[in-house]
Amino acid sequence: MITTDNSNGVPPKLALNRIEAAKTIGVSPATLDRLTLRGLLRPSRATRRPLYSVKELERFLKDTTARAEWSI
Repeated sequence: MITTDNSNGVPPKLALNRIEAAKTIGVSPATLDRLTLRGLLRPSRATRRPLYSVKELERFLKDTTARAEWSI
């Protein structure tokens, strides 16, 4: 689970921009864009720029980890 430090009273972010999302899952922004184009990640398009929910990033990591286990 992706967590943030909440000791300063600021609520945790529910969605990340493309740069933040790429850093969170350990890929480049270009790779994040490719994953999105392939349909592996589904950003929210509620704003002009895509936002990646923390839950969506967690789902992606869980799904891709599960797939890797099956290929062994």
